[in-house]
Amino acid sequence: MRPSRLLPLIIATALFMENTDSTVIATSLPMIAQDIGEDPIALKLALTSYLVGLAIFIPISGWMADKFGSKTIFRAAIGVFMIGSLSCAAAGSLEGFVLARFIQGMGGAMMVPVGRLVLLRSVPRHEVVQALATLTIPALIGPIAGPPLGGFITTYFDWRWIFFINIPIGILGIVLATIFVPEIKEEEIPPFDFTGFILAGAGFALLMLGFASGGRHMIPLSVSVACVVIGAISVILFIRHARRTPHPVLQLGLLRLPTFRASVTGGSLFRVGIGAIPFLLPLMFQVGFGLSPLASGSLTFIAAVGALFMKTMAKRILEHVGFKRLLTINAVIGAAFVAANGFFTPTTPHWLIMTVLLVGGCFRSLQFTSLNAIAYAEVSNRDMSSATSLSSVAQQLALSMGVALGASALEGASRFHGSPTIVAQDFGPAFWIVAAVAVLSTFAFMGLPHDAGAEMSGHKALKRQTPSSGMGDGTETP
Repeated sequence: MRPSRLLPLIIATALFMENTDSTVIATSLPMIAQDIGEDPIALKLALTSYLVGLAIFIPISGWMADKFGSKTIFRAAIGVFMIGSLSCAAAGSLEGFVLARFIQGMGGAMMVPVGRLVLLRSVPRHEVVQALATLTIPALIGPIAGPPLGGFITTYFDWRWIFFINIPIGILGIVLATIFVPEIKEEEIPPFDFTGFILAGAGFALLMLGFASGGRHMIPLSVSVACVVIGAISVILFIRHARRTPHPVLQLGLLRLPTFRASVTGGSLFRVGIGAIPFLLPLMFQVGFGLSPLASGSLTFIAAVGALFMKTMAKRILEHVGFKRLLTINAVIGAAFVAANGFFTPTTPHWLIMTVLLVGGCFRSLQFTSLNAIAYAEVSNRDMSSATSLSSVAQQLALSMGVALGASALEGASRFHGSPTIVAQDFGPAFWIVAAVAVLSTFAFMGLPHDAGAEMSGHKALKRQTPSSGMGDGTETP
């Protein structure tokens, strides 16, 4: 079987495990909070601690893969993720649960980015869109099965059992990686940028922790503010360091490429808006509407069905529309469906809720596929690992900020309404605020040239306008 068909399916094992885990946890958060005696909003720290682990270790994922081999790092990352899963199952407090999720984030930081790097280096550029879509098709089975499965386990058994799902999946992933994933290394490895790693990792981690710990939480407000200030200073120092270092841990110079810059900046704004959905929806259905975890999961899974359906059509749509027009228009449509969630009430028919979530999932999936593909349109094979690391860090920062923004908006609405606890009417403003941020991403896409990513999308009209794209005839590997 060709690499473009086989590798995505193998790498999807890791993505399946990660997506299943995140969606199962999102559905079960209110029940976990009740069991360990915490406010449901405080459990945003569990979501964010995972993203903090990602933010710290993603910057070195590309360097580690180049140094020790993609297969070695990929398998080790799956193992760390499994250890984190077992730690989550054993956690008995908020602090222990947050720490266990951080360990999972350490594994996820290497697992998915390294897998994507293997794919990008093994597939011709003109097949990248289809390969990325193929990668996420089996992985989307996790978000489809995760919410109802998590709801069923949480409702009828114990929430701790949801973390044991990762163990057999992880073992399968390690076996498949051992047999099929190539051990790709780079012959010339730049020296490890330890100073940059410390500055970037500490900066991103503190920013995420500061944003996520505001409001009702276990950390005083003064500590949250200090985390944000120190994190921002650390990031600024890293930017100065990166400009003076020949081989920084994150190559910010890649942002000079128009397509990569648009994917990172526009994609980050869009993900801030979208990142709050897995946090807000289960809370709204369970805390606001009074549904059981199983009923909640039976509603939210439908968005992944829409995403799965769209993956089969993404390449054909891009061929006819092109990246610039699609990203600009689709960002507004996707944000509109996020805002629509804010109009749900406890009396809204479930068929209508599922319809909105289904169609919204389609448009969000199309946006993410396009963003992930165009990011590498102008990136050379030599810089692919650096681009993957930088893009992944930006994605996780944006998702973390989305959770923090959604939680802050929810708390603000609760205080405005004078409610001692969260009620259904508090969720509308939260969804509308994050949707407004997603709309801002259109400004990043408007600056793209009309033929942006033509060779990757297969857009016939644009390819006639650009006979030489500088990316070869499509036979080279990216």
